[in-house]
Amino acid sequence: MKKPLPNTISGDHASADIRYPDKTGRVISVLRAAIAIVIRALLRLYTRFEIVGHENIRTNRSFVMVANHSSHLDAVCLLAALPIRKLGRAFSAAAEDYFFRDLSRRWIASVVVNALPFSRHHHVRESLEVCRDLLGESGTILVVFPEGTRSTTGEIQAFRPGIGALVAGRDISVIPCYLEGTARVWPKGKYLFRPHKVRLIIGESRQYGSCGRADAGLIASDLRNAVLALRSKP
Repeated sequence: MKKPLPNTISGDHASADIRYPDKTGRVISVLRAAIAIVIRALLRLYTRFEIVGHENIRTNRSFVMVANHSSHLDAVCLLAALPIRKLGRAFSAAAEDYFFRDLSRRWIASVVVNALPFSRHHHVRESLEVCRDLLGESGTILVVFPEGTRSTTGEIQAFRPGIGALVAGRDISVIPCYLEGTARVWPKGKYLFRPHKVRLIIGESRQYGSCGRADAGLIASDLRNAVLALRSKP
């Protein structure tokens, strides 16, 4: 019997339970697809959005996309590389304390990027368990920013070991991605967009099935190096 996917992460108070939209709800699916079409058109017109290495995510298997993080636009760009039909199975791990602290922000994050509440401080283990369960389902795509927060300098910060703990010892592909230009369009702390070229470079998948949980830090470091290496791609 298939284990049901959890759809809550409990905070310190009972009222802090966080739910994200039903993956199979038709209304949410149609709304998300419509929003995605509009966003993709705007990305092409406003940022001349370009994707390099698209072939590296052409698979029906579950996988994790990891990328550098300097803008709220990052998750939107990563999801824009996926077929519309797969958006219902694509989840963006989002900071619970930022994106789920009020109803309006929670609703926008959940519908637009299918945000999955991830606790960065107090319930990390529980958050990782939700991610593991999702990846155990066929065709799941998980978007993760292992830096944990947006960079204000453009430099890629250290990747937290949680990403290593998530994929160690599992038959899950991890795909490094590099985002270029998103901070120029929508930098941290700003509310207005600025036109600028944006590129998404998608690298080849990596596997960590032979690694153990003790290697979590090494896996995180390896993935950071893989993302950094993509910066030199023409």
